[in-house]
Amino acid sequence: MPCEVKPRFVILYGSQKGQAQSIAEGIAEEAEEHGLVADLSCLDQIEKYNLEKETAPVVFIVSTTGDGEPPDNALQFVKRIKKKTLPPDHYKHLCYALLALGDTNYANFCNGGKTIERRLQELEAKQFYATGYADDGIGLEVVVDPWLAGLWKAIKGALSKMASDRTAHIKENAADSAKTTSDSSIPDVQLNLLSLTDHQDCESCVDTDSKFASAASSSASAVSDLRPASSAGSSGLASHSRGSASVFTSAPQAQAVDAEVLHVELAASLTCSIPPLSESALNVPALPPSYLDVSLQEVDSVEEIGGPFNKETIHNVPISGAVQLTRGDSVKTALFLELDISACPMMAYRPGDSFNVFCPNRAEEVDNLLHRLGLQDQRNYRVNVTLRKDTTKKGAQVPAYIPQSVSLLFLLTWCLEIRSVPKKAFLRALAEHTGDSVQKRRLQELCSKQGAADYNQYVRDPSLSFLELLISFPSCSPPLSLLTEHLPKLQPRPYSAASSCLRHPGKLHFVFNMVEFPASSGRPAGRRGLCTGWLFDLINPGLVFPGKAESSGSTALPKIHVSFRPGCTFRPPSDPSLPFIMVGPGTGVAPFIGFLQQREAERQKDPEAVFGETWLFFGCRHRDRDYLFREELESFVSRGTLNHLKVCFSRDDRGEEESTPSTPQPRYVQHNLMLHSQQVTDILLKHNGYLDAKNMAKDVNETLVEMIKTELQVDQLDAMKRLASLREEKRYLQDIWG
Repeated sequence: MPCEVKPRFVILYGSQKGQAQSIAEGIAEEAEEHGLVADLSCLDQIEKYNLEKETAPVVFIVSTTGDGEPPDNALQFVKRIKKKTLPPDHYKHLCYALLALGDTNYANFCNGGKTIERRLQELEAKQFYATGYADDGIGLEVVVDPWLAGLWKAIKGALSKMASDRTAHIKENAADSAKTTSDSSIPDVQLNLLSLTDHQDCESCVDTDSKFASAASSSASAVSDLRPASSAGSSGLASHSRGSASVFTSAPQAQAVDAEVLHVELAASLTCSIPPLSESALNVPALPPSYLDVSLQEVDSVEEIGGPFNKETIHNVPISGAVQLTRGDSVKTALFLELDISACPMMAYRPGDSFNVFCPNRAEEVDNLLHRLGLQDQRNYRVNVTLRKDTTKKGAQVPAYIPQSVSLLFLLTWCLEIRSVPKKAFLRALAEHTGDSVQKRRLQELCSKQGAADYNQYVRDPSLSFLELLISFPSCSPPLSLLTEHLPKLQPRPYSAASSCLRHPGKLHFVFNMVEFPASSGRPAGRRGLCTGWLFDLINPGLVFPGKAESSGSTALPKIHVSFRPGCTFRPPSDPSLPFIMVGPGTGVAPFIGFLQQREAERQKDPEAVFGETWLFFGCRHRDRDYLFREELESFVSRGTLNHLKVCFSRDDRGEEESTPSTPQPRYVQHNLMLHSQQVTDILLKHNGYLDAKNMAKDVNETLVEMIKTELQVDQLDAMKRLASLREEKRYLQDIWG
């Protein structure tokens, strides 16, 4: 008998930090279970796919980075499809679905995916399944899980419809062919738009074809004997099983039940669940296939590398100055660093540029992880990472960020993000290496569909790290290969330049707040941010504090590795005669110091030139504790470089001198913007002006919409369109880096 040819579809992904890629790979791996074949490619692998001739359904998984930009490995694809020379029906043959990943903490939510979809539709591509807009701000799985669950039915519907269309065309049935063309370019699949506004209804969207549901049927019996005894205080609840879920009814006395429920709620933690979750059958993700073999080799010596692998774009530069900008009693600690880049002529930068700082994992945490894994004696062994010959993972490859011939210590210090929050697939894999049945059950709960709320509360929201999770589950002993498969690349941290080369030649300034993570269930004591804590430890011996003069014999500061980020669009206007508004509360004022330094130097160089008026809206908690760059800002005003300085202090009782009983001093930057609504909107809409915002993208965006509505007397939609046009014209810019 001839071999059955399985129907085919295409998966294309654009991913900045690996989340979109991971989802795409999961779809490819699950395809065979549904009798399908998936062709998986990254969008920049143009040699592996051809959309111009593609006759199968295409699924796009696209993340968003920067100020709403597509990921780096999707930029060339976006550039190609945006060519104005393409005919308007260029993709009329294409049938697609798209999942966009984003974060509502930033204004341009899911814009990477939206940019691609908008252009596909302009070129007449047809959608066979509703687009999903997943929000990392509340948890991607809220949208991703039901979107994936319904995808398989939609793909099969699209394949069936496309096959019938081709059959009708071959038979040359004119009437049917005409009807197909007019009515059925889009397969007959119900489109249920998945977005943040309706995520509460996601349960109704889940299809039984989901890999989560299919995994549940095979694992229900396996987990049923792992359920811990009911928590104390749960005796007032009776369980009535129905299908794979459990429904609970209360005991007769309402007051007694309330007391019991209160007691049970207090018993929940990272390692302990309560009914109904503790007594429910679970829908757990399918176990991710292993794809790496990792071995350790004892060697006489391994080349010691004191930082990230040398690349032409990475520079090792000394810290030449460090100052604490805020007082010791401030809520946040803001620090100022100066880097000496005089020996690196290739590091010329402009105001608005951002750059990466490469930091290691904390030595103490690496040491704790080695001990926890029982590998402390092998820390200097050479790590060999290869692909498993029997792996079923589609497109499996050794991660490019894991170099050859390095020690285990280097791998855990510079390559893997051991502080990363474990994804649910990682928890699922860790459960397989957990000996204690109660702990194994709890890990299964945390990665299950039923345990989504607990995962958010105890893992995601407190940013619980992989190491902290291991400490909380002592019977979990994962192999080193599992870490290399699931821990992401240790990413450099981006910061914005806070200086101008014209004012400070050979120097680069930047400012950052010390990041603090409070104690939580699973984290007995708080901890500092990885990069900000590392930088503070480096500069602390030579740190200059507010109100104290720098000593003549100051301590020499070390070097750090940095590189510049490409493609910056956060700039002052190229035409200095145009008016310019800057919005930056807290450390968000830092890049504007560079803007103003540059502008002042240009004014001094060409006194006859015409310069437009400049505004700066700044806010902080207290005038005398965290008013950053106060003296420099006031000097810019006195010399005419800055025309309008509008400051506000959210925790001070007294406002600015201009505050009156009829016009109270605003406490927040967005309120100050509203107070000057007419001037701001006139600059933007009548005088071709620019607005750059730092550190409050969402708040500024919402405020500007309200200002445009009020000043132009238009509705919400029209105001949003006006603001979108400003963004498209690059006259409304946002900087999201630290």
